[in-house]
Amino acid sequence: MPHYRSAGEVPRKRHLRVRRPGGTGHLFEELMGHEGFSADSALLYHLGSPSAIVSHRAVEDATATVLSPDRPLQPRHVRTGEADATGDAVLGRRCLFGNDDVRISWVVADQPSALYRTAVGDQLVFVQAGSVVLESSFGVLAARAGDYVVVPTNVVHRWLPEDRAELLVLEARGHVSVPSRYLSEQGQLLEGAPFCERDLRGPTLGPPLDESDVPVLVRNHGGLSEVCHAHHPFDVVGWDGCLYPYAFNIADFEPIVGAIHQPPPVHQTFAGPGFVVCSFVPRPYDFHPEAIKVPYHHANVDSDEVLFYAAGEFMSRSGSGIGVGSISFHPAGFVHGPQPGSLEASTDAERTEEVAVMVDTFHPLLVSDEAREASDADYPWTWSGGQR
Repeated sequence: MPHYRSAGEVPRKRHLRVRRPGGTGHLFEELMGHEGFSADSALLYHLGSPSAIVSHRAVEDATATVLSPDRPLQPRHVRTGEADATGDAVLGRRCLFGNDDVRISWVVADQPSALYRTAVGDQLVFVQAGSVVLESSFGVLAARAGDYVVVPTNVVHRWLPEDRAELLVLEARGHVSVPSRYLSEQGQLLEGAPFCERDLRGPTLGPPLDESDVPVLVRNHGGLSEVCHAHHPFDVVGWDGCLYPYAFNIADFEPIVGAIHQPPPVHQTFAGPGFVVCSFVPRPYDFHPEAIKVPYHHANVDSDEVLFYAAGEFMSRSGSGIGVGSISFHPAGFVHGPQPGSLEASTDAERTEEVAVMVDTFHPLLVSDEAREASDADYPWTWSGGQR
């Protein structure tokens, strides 16, 4: 739902012939739109035709992985530091969990990525540590630790880590949006929403790149290809619309609290097809004198839960081995709650300092071999004192 923005040189009227700077030839429009141009869109003005390609070839997908059911059923603690996921932010990704709606991956990006475009769906990237620059046909967007970065479908982009950046990557099979209940009928974020338009950062358009024979990795539902463009996709002199990459820092999420423990939907930040994303940030604990301040035991009847622990102390998981950089996986069919002693330890606590990202899916997640190899074998028994 990003609001309208305009960058660079944009003519007063759409879809009319516009002369190139200097008066030789004309600019090429690229209309990028969702849902058959019945939803959000953006209009970009290129120096060269974005359709002009000079070669194409199929390439091996280094991110391909084997996913299989979580059988026998068990909760998991994945230590991301033990996952073999180093390289660039596109081909270095290692999928940990996935289904037909979303893939959840981890990567430690220590080198620039190639130019990349996916026609499968939007990407939501959480920057756990370090900093990274997203360059795209819309301009430059710098991201730091704590940032969510939304990259819409079909945007040509590349990731440039300033040194190294730890990234949690969600690849959707559709579009990632702000929950509709936060929006007015005209699309403005409501007063009761936990963030507002001022919290969203868009890209800054720089000088257009006038280069030729530029390779771009393209993902569609059939796999990965390399397509060589006659003109650089970043040859944009101006654009406007409501569809573009943007960043939102988790520290700008305003938590909703109550006298008793609030359910997960109050933490919801994004929604995708078949999944939601929630942000847990430092906040006052529930203030009823008898409140259960840590999450009570609960069963995921309709969803699998993945929780990424980004910073702070995680009182409800005390003694389980979970810490910063951990991922817990609590599948449907497993009743989970606070670790032993957590309820008692929270009695006199007044606030929590945790920062975490939660992904709830509404279809079962499959588990990758990488996730199994990086899982703590003792985690399932931490509620029963290590007995098995």
